[in-house]
Amino acid sequence: MSAAAGRAPLPAVPDTRRVPRFPLSVPADITVLRSGTSIPGRTITLGERGLGLVLAGEVHPGDVANLDFNLPDFGGRLQLKAVVRYQALLKCGLEFQSLTPQQQRLIEHWTRTKSVTNPNPAAPAAGLWTAVPPAETAAAVPVEVADKRDQHPWFQRAAVFILTGLLVLAGLYWWHWHQTWDELESQIPATKPLLQQSAAYVPAEVMQGHIIHKIDPIYPEAARRANIQGVVNLNVVVGQDGTVVEVRPISGPDELTPAAVEAVKWWRFQPYALNGQPVQVRTTLALDFRGN
Repeated sequence: MSAAAGRAPLPAVPDTRRVPRFPLSVPADITVLRSGTSIPGRTITLGERGLGLVLAGEVHPGDVANLDFNLPDFGGRLQLKAVVRYQALLKCGLEFQSLTPQQQRLIEHWTRTKSVTNPNPAAPAAGLWTAVPPAETAAAVPVEVADKRDQHPWFQRAAVFILTGLLVLAGLYWWHWHQTWDELESQIPATKPLLQQSAAYVPAEVMQGHIIHKIDPIYPEAARRANIQGVVNLNVVVGQDGTVVEVRPISGPDELTPAAVEAVKWWRFQPYALNGQPVQVRTTLALDFRGN
């Protein structure tokens, strides 16, 4: 008998790239070692080689992370190291790294127990976790993710339709409000400023007799050295209480005008009465600047 004829057939090599996984829904924390960020999440599946998660954050294929989750019916928490193999939306798959013998036996025991209650782990309820190298991730992930996304296409279309409708309604409301406001503004008659509308003119010689507090202007030193002299004429509005509410220059040297305006702002007058009632009045004042 030849050696070939007496050689026992080699056992079939199992496909180690595709491993059954089983439903597992418990809170889980994942800490990405690259950034030190802790992300809460929930497990969705567990197999001997890895774990499926839904996370409240984003990870990237190749990230190394620490996992912390509870293994139901077996007591205690598992704290493992894993590497992200794929990520899509908020779902990701991780492959365990450097399991201790005790952790390996505990996970194997759990999955074998689950295989008794769920003899068909490859059914859609259980799914498959695929341990693929990063180069194949882009081709492997969309199959699983797309299937889950397409379960409720009508809901996605309804959400887009509702959002679009709300945006349209908001735009119409804003346009209507803007048009109404413009119409209201157009109906308001144009008015003159309050000071010009209510101030009665009183001659300067009359208001001179109403002055109760007067401050002389400070002669600007630069103007004095340049021998700049002259009279600064001001248009002044005096309020009902006798205070100066507005000062505007009419004429005079530009170098002297600011000093004249600043001085008159502090003047006080006895309120001017018209028909027994104090009123706002407008008058003119002249300040004469003469050098020594």
